[in-house]
Amino acid sequence: MDTDGDDNANRHKAKMQKIKAARDRMKEDRQGEKGLVIIHTGPGKGKSSSGFGMILRAIAHGMPCAVVQFIKGAWDTGERRLLTTHFGDLCQFHAMGEGFTWETQDKARDIAAAQRGWDKAKDLIRDPSIRMVLLDE
Repeated sequence: MDTDGDDNANRHKAKMQKIKAARDRMKEDRQGEKGLVIIHTGPGKGKSSSGFGMILRAIAHGMPCAVVQFIKGAWDTGERRLLTTHFGDLCQFHAMGEGFTWETQDKARDIAAAQRGWDKAKDLIRDPSIRMVLLDE
């Protein structure tokens, strides 16, 4: 009988069981739903594209999501058309703005539009059925 081999196998098994128990505890601790905020800033292009890429990834995984745009109100944008036409069942799209502030030149109106957008965003963020919310300029 190979007792050294049996001892090694038993020690290895005990070690692996201990590691598995620790991993299971770590996984259990992480099961609670936690929010994640990702902010893309900086000059140049790519911030909105990155955000919409994340929205499309969420849609591909069947996750309900939403977009709130703060500036592009009535503008007919490609991202709006794509999401509302093809993915309206999974992605809400809210264009809340009225254009750039230098175009509207009405501070009170701009503040009111921004507040409406923020109120909509808060409602969507608090909605447990929505898995991702994109806040776009």
